[in-house]
Amino acid sequence: MVSRFRIPHSRLVLLAIAAVAAGWGMAAGQARAAATTAFLPHQALYDLSLVKSRGSASIDSARGRILYNFSGSPCEGYTSEFRQVSELSSGEGSVTLSDLRSTSWEDADGKSYRFKVDSRMNDTDSSSVDGIAERDGDHITVKLKQPEAKTFTLDGSTVFPTEQIRRIIAAAREGKSLLELTVFDGSDNGEKVYYTMSVIGQPIPGDRTTPSPDPSTTNDQMKSLTRWPVTVTYYDRDAKATDGEQTPIYAMSFELFENGVSRALVLDYNDFVVSGALGKFDVKDAKPCK
Repeated sequence: MVSRFRIPHSRLVLLAIAAVAAGWGMAAGQARAAATTAFLPHQALYDLSLVKSRGSASIDSARGRILYNFSGSPCEGYTSEFRQVSELSSGEGSVTLSDLRSTSWEDADGKSYRFKVDSRMNDTDSSSVDGIAERDGDHITVKLKQPEAKTFTLDGSTVFPTEQIRRIIAAAREGKSLLELTVFDGSDNGEKVYYTMSVIGQPIPGDRTTPSPDPSTTNDQMKSLTRWPVTVTYYDRDAKATDGEQTPIYAMSFELFENGVSRALVLDYNDFVVSGALGKFDVKDAKPCK
């Protein structure tokens, strides 16, 4: 249970979604249609805390931080740097400390994706994932360097993290409330593929008063922007359903701005729920395309 106190390094908010396209031809068309999304280069710091534990879980406290850096442009692609440090305490007095770091780059057309992930639990040696995924026609070829050299293919309808965000924003603007997507982000052992389902709520206009303001809602570049409440549920694509239903790995709720920034993060790991409050937010300089 403790090892689940992290999120796949798909864009923090991340977070996957949109209908599975019937073949890459349709997916590519949708990607081009949504390519007008202007992502904001930024750095965000989220403070994690325990909301509640459920059932047999004996979680006394959970705390930590997520530091997220996002940069890039349509001409140079998008780079995401992510670090999550978490501490989880159980009723027996045991404490588990985890440290997850990841760096990824995604081509603006969603054709190429490079990823590197390092994770450590307590005093154990770190485990690493390093690889690249390339889209070619109706399939994606993934080449791993770590944890072991391996090559495999994925269906071409699978999308990468930045494309996830592009799709969910496009769907929200179209007034859609339910979207599905198959997502690959290189997390876990570098071979995991997620089936995701998300629910998009009604838009929140920028001029609406926020009960719990934070640096994103008071920032001059942000406070006039529309955002949407979103809940995304992640499933292991290859896991078998029990009694006709598949148990999700976890669910994530957040408010997503139209420029890709997220706030009011809530992570539901089934046994316990953790919130992520946006404590610091900085806009970064963007390099214009030549």
